[in-house]
Amino acid sequence: MAGSTRAPRPETWADLETEADLVSRPIRVAAAWGWRVIVIVLAAIPVIWVIGKAAIVVVPLLVALLFTALLVPLTNMLHREYNWPKWLAMIAGLLVLFASIAALVLLVVLAFRSGQQFDVDDFMRRYREFLVWLESTPFQVSQDVLDNALAEVVAWVQANMTTLIQGTLSAGTTIAGVITGTVFTIFAVVFYLLDGRRIWLFFVSLFPRAVRAAVDGAGERAWISTGHYVRVQVVVALIDAVGIFLGALILQVPYALAIGIIVFLFAFVPLVGAFLSGALAVVLAFVANGFWNALIMLIIVVAVMAIESNLLQPLIMGPVMKLHPLAVLVSVSAGSLFAGIGGAVFAVPVVAAIKSMVKYISSGRWRGDPDPTAGLSDPDDDAMQVPARRPLVARRRRRKEPAA
Repeated sequence: MAGSTRAPRPETWADLETEADLVSRPIRVAAAWGWRVIVIVLAAIPVIWVIGKAAIVVVPLLVALLFTALLVPLTNMLHREYNWPKWLAMIAGLLVLFASIAALVLLVVLAFRSGQQFDVDDFMRRYREFLVWLESTPFQVSQDVLDNALAEVVAWVQANMTTLIQGTLSAGTTIAGVITGTVFTIFAVVFYLLDGRRIWLFFVSLFPRAVRAAVDGAGERAWISTGHYVRVQVVVALIDAVGIFLGALILQVPYALAIGIIVFLFAFVPLVGAFLSGALAVVLAFVANGFWNALIMLIIVVAVMAIESNLLQPLIMGPVMKLHPLAVLVSVSAGSLFAGIGGAVFAVPVVAAIKSMVKYISSGRWRGDPDPTAGLSDPDDDAMQVPARRPLVARRRRRKEPAA
């Protein structure tokens, strides 16, 4: 009633409904996690976009990290146990790396030069045998059918000549980018080996002083897991090479040793490397020994690659990286799906590094550790004055802490 001075009715306890009465605890917890995950994803989108745009810089830096993780055990041994200067240990490590790659390539070249020689007549003879076999199959594919298919391909090429020219120019740009990235990677490896500790502590110094010990320890665990990944990848590539080499040797495919070395080198390039090296083995088997021999070689290649992807990597890499085999398989699949070859290469080390970092930070073992950047007051100081961190194994023995 308008103008009434009647006091409002007091609320009873039944009318005072709290948030806990309206929304159950599981829903509130899920909502709290949900909006935080959404914020993290939204914050990661521009970062991922920038990384994609700067791939010509980011990818060489990441590749250099993998090469450095492979060389660090050798350079540390020369520097700490034999008292070599750091620059001399770095040069020795790079020479060992380049000499190993050059020796493998030289073995491939010598194997092809001294092995069986092929000519066009051999290939055409095998091709005619293959046509005869196609005509005998239920599909009855004849020479006319292949000629018509070839004519359609030629017509398509003529109709899309402009697109193909643009693709060729793009490929030329990509080749130039690969050369630039290779040089960039070599320089990055040199500086990682010479001054990696100072570079890392610079990034650590960007964090608040109270959490620098946590960031430093977490980064060390991530670095250790990266080294484990690189060394396990070498073992997996060696197993691939031995498997295909033995298959080619049993089938009497020429250049079996060269095929094995090529498989080993290309195994470090996921997806494309396995396809190219396997295709080479199959083609050589077809030209030298015929269709059925090439078919068996194809089955061996597919079997070795399937075993490596679905069995060896999860079972060998999983325990070393302290990841479940299913996590390894999902990481590689998701990385290749979202980021192609680069994603497949870096998926497992990134996931293992994140897992090690989160586990170490949540354990709280870093509490009480001193600030690792205490000796970086002047960025112009000599690199030898950078505070060194004791090896993790020695600290574990002293503190008897479990592995991260």
